[in-house]
Amino acid sequence: MSCVLGIETSCDETACAIVRDRRKVQSSVVRTQIDLHKKYGGVVPEIAARAHIEWLNDIVAQAMHRAAVEPADITGIGVAHCPGLVGCLLVGVSAAKALAFAWDKPLLGVHHVHAHLYASCLIPPEDITDQPSLPPDYPPWPAVGLVISGGHTALYEVENFTALRRLGSTIDDAVGEAFDKVAAILQLGYPGGPLVETLALRGHADAVKFPLSLLGRESLDFSFSGLKTAVLYHVNGQGGTQRTSADLSPQQRADTAAGFERTVVEVLTIKVRRALEIIRPRSLIVGGGVAANQAVRGALQRVARQAGIPLFLPVQAYCTDNAAMIAGLAAELLAHGQHADLDLGVIATA
Repeated sequence: MSCVLGIETSCDETACAIVRDRRKVQSSVVRTQIDLHKKYGGVVPEIAARAHIEWLNDIVAQAMHRAAVEPADITGIGVAHCPGLVGCLLVGVSAAKALAFAWDKPLLGVHHVHAHLYASCLIPPEDITDQPSLPPDYPPWPAVGLVISGGHTALYEVENFTALRRLGSTIDDAVGEAFDKVAAILQLGYPGGPLVETLALRGHADAVKFPLSLLGRESLDFSFSGLKTAVLYHVNGQGGTQRTSADLSPQQRADTAAGFERTVVEVLTIKVRRALEIIRPRSLIVGGGVAANQAVRGALQRVARQAGIPLFLPVQAYCTDNAAMIAGLAAELLAHGQHADLDLGVIATA
């Protein structure tokens, strides 16, 4: 029986979690930094790193207390060491190394983006008694994996959770970043994803048509910069400064949000269908903060149903950055005999 402690500090969430048996979440504590960064309209790396330093010890203590575990119960220490903001990653990795050394536990370096896919396997504490242990073929392999978050948009061929091959990724903005930028254009606030989604519910998706950037007939890469620019010109005029969203009616703003969201959904579903045709997988796995968007979830459910394969999505709590996904994937690595040395480094892009 594994009992892994996970630490996540790759960006602006300070998090720690305890996961047993590779998927049963015993505790998951996440402290968001939204209020620290809101006035800047985005994450300030130096502020984020300092907050991690101030908060992490308390977050770890809370996670262990809620899970009712002691250091002797822990079988491994997992930490996100790539990709992310270097200063932020260093805080979490340094803490994980200290715990691994002090408690004489294996250290496990976890790829943050791969962990987003693993989040689909996690069982929340309230559901643990109703779920069996992790079956050997869960999800059915091979799978196509889609990560859609604030900092990452990528497609993977997944042989298993320790063997992933990237098929395509964004060449500019990540999809979650595009949501944030469109929210700024519409003067909605930060973080933008939930605000754009809420506004889009009041809009007519057919009222405003934005271009699809598909990068060729066979490309599995993504590009959302052009879509963001199209929204900017639609709202502010061709020069980008002729007017602001305040000059639009409430319905026009809602229609803009709905048109943008629909375009994002179309791009994602087209790319996923292309990957499914190439890989012919037995399942589709999706993770990342944008996976919480209901329009996106519904569209991907339809794609999987049409392909005749199951779709694995995280529960809402594990879509955004959290340490449960780090602990879960770390437990998977541990089960496969993988661990890191105490000289584990951090990698900004991977």
